[in-house]
Amino acid sequence: MSDSEDEAPERQLKIIIMGDGASGKTSLATRYSQEQFGKQYKQTVGLDFFLKRIILPGNIHVSLQVWDIGGQTLGGKMLDKYVYGSHGILLVYDITNHSSFENVDDWYSSVKKVFDNQTKLPHIALVGNKCDLEHMRTVKTEKHQKYATDHSMSSHFVSAKTGDSVSHIFQCPHCYMKRQTAMTGHACSVSSLRGVSV
Repeated sequence: MSDSEDEAPERQLKIIIMGDGASGKTSLATRYSQEQFGKQYKQTVGLDFFLKRIILPGNIHVSLQVWDIGGQTLGGKMLDKYVYGSHGILLVYDITNHSSFENVDDWYSSVKKVFDNQTKLPHIALVGNKCDLEHMRTVKTEKHQKYATDHSMSSHFVSAKTGDSVSHIFQCPHCYMKRQTAMTGHACSVSSLRGVSV
């Protein structure tokens, strides 16, 4: 048997991270894909890419493409092209910056426009970042939870700085993997995933 026959086919999944600038989107992508955290803020201009390979139960190989969309692209001509074809979307805001939470609605509206002709949206997660700064929180947890519930989103609080719950938002069985269960025949759990950074 050849090596190519031994290798399981690799599936590709596209995850979008979007939200206001300085909400920590790039830090989340870097923490997950490279297990690093940069202390200096560097604005993402347009779009940045991250890649991580994971293995699901049943030896299902997945190439996870993370698209980090710059905060200034809201309302831009390219945003719909970036979002199109995604399997999961992370709407990220800074829990210490209330305006970044208020603007989540604008980002969500832009997503709905892209998938307007489709019966089902990709799975969308509402992500409150910087939970290591809980003492500086300006967005009440109840407000976050209500918005997520009202819009059928999964709800998450994370810290790119400490790494708290970051893997979960990318590997959660109720996120993009939910869309893939029927295709692979394998349910996914966080504990059963293995990640390989590239």
